[in-house]
Amino acid sequence: MNGLSLWDHLSVIRDPCQQWKIELKLADILFLTIAAVIGGAEGWEDIEDFGHDHLDWLRQHGDFENGVPVHDTIARVMGMLSATKLQKSFASWMQACYDVTEGEVIAVDGKTLRCSYDKGKRKGAIHMVSAFNAANQVVLGQVKTSEKSNEITVIPELLELLSIRGCLVTIDAMGCQRAIAKKVLDKGADYLLAVKGNQPSLEAAFNDYFRLDMFQQEDANGYSIQEVGHGRKETRLSLVMEDLSILGDLEYEWPALKTLGIVGSIREERSQPVKELDITVRYYISSAQLSPKEMLEATRSHWSIESQLHWRLDVGMREDDCRIRREQAGENMAAIRHMAFNALNSDTSFKAGIKRKQKRASRNTEYLSQVLSGLGLS
Repeated sequence: MNGLSLWDHLSVIRDPCQQWKIELKLADILFLTIAAVIGGAEGWEDIEDFGHDHLDWLRQHGDFENGVPVHDTIARVMGMLSATKLQKSFASWMQACYDVTEGEVIAVDGKTLRCSYDKGKRKGAIHMVSAFNAANQVVLGQVKTSEKSNEITVIPELLELLSIRGCLVTIDAMGCQRAIAKKVLDKGADYLLAVKGNQPSLEAAFNDYFRLDMFQQEDANGYSIQEVGHGRKETRLSLVMEDLSILGDLEYEWPALKTLGIVGSIREERSQPVKELDITVRYYISSAQLSPKEMLEATRSHWSIESQLHWRLDVGMREDDCRIRREQAGENMAAIRHMAFNALNSDTSFKAGIKRKQKRASRNTEYLSQVLSGLGLS
């Protein structure tokens, strides 16, 4: 990593508390919260307990003149803290730390924090939309939307925070919108968008053109690979077309459109007789000129946001079990979990999963300092 530290970027956030009431600095509360989440804390009481257990170590890095804040104070401050400013600081820090290179895949997708749903107050669950660098496996930024359907409105906001020139931005069918495609192009990147029923005319054009036997034609512009593992065999195939005339007039409705893609997967369970092939076919449009191999690799990279980020946040950091939802605290904690995820995932000195790394950070302050050094906080 290089450039300004996360601490430099967080320092511009204004303390939401009344100045005459402040006994603990915002910097100390943020440092404690980030360090505690890296150490496996999942709630306010956990963060306070972590502080008491590591007070001498905390004082090496912060003030903490008045000791550790009680959990109610931590919750109140995190609820009042501007989520928008925290997200901008996070994205700005990531731009300083990671130089994305031309052609890298940036996967954009949403995730619902299931236990943030508040039935009593009739508040829907928090839904965060994140941008994930598939090559480096780091979160580049995130924004909140209260409803999954609102991904359409917040994806441009997220893209505005990012430096993605020369990259290939992949988005599932929810983001297959002309305005989003234009926003990606305006940022100097290319788009690769999945096509489904929310664009019925586009999907119908693909359906009218495509036949399964195209995957077997020798003159087709295609590519395939086969993988065997976990008791099954999977064949992945891709076709690309640069002749956009199959779309009819739709060809001119999508900005800078250059490539149409069809990606299929055939799964066979090795322990069961083959009665009927399990075939999945997906359609894509892109502003980049992609070969069949590049198309297949890019679409696979997109799903790394599910397996390498969302799944690990749930299994390793128990994000779906988190009931924090007070004011802006839920989305602020989601951003801090992403900071912790990036720091833990970037540390290569200890070859282990997220949960095991968290446990080591909690009991070993030397290792915790090492992980924090990746954030520029230690």
